[in-house]
Amino acid sequence: MSLVLEREIPPLHEDATGAIRVGNSRVLLEVVIRAFQDGTSPESIVYRYSTLSLSDVYNTVGYYLRYQAAVEAYLDQREQLAESVHQRLSIVQPDLSLIRSRLLSQQKP
Repeated sequence: MSLVLEREIPPLHEDATGAIRVGNSRVLLEVVIRAFQDGTSPESIVYRYSTLSLSDVYNTVGYYLRYQAAVEAYLDQREQLAESVHQRLSIVQPDLSLIRSRLLSQQKP
């Protein structure tokens, strides 16, 4: 019996917004990699995100370990994008802490 060695294509796909998703799910690559970096096992990641398959998580982690510099560059890019969106929203949205404190003060007799 011989083992058939095949190249695996990583279970990653880019959506219409440019975000990379894992497997046939909507789970973002950064969610899986950050969980892995925090010490979460692939099994626990699948438990948290039931739309993921265990093999897809292991393949994604393997891809990250092989191409760590490229994946880290992508993750940095995504964090910069998130920060710019956060800044734009903070300009458009009022400071909700004032509203919250006013509502809380009205609850007290």
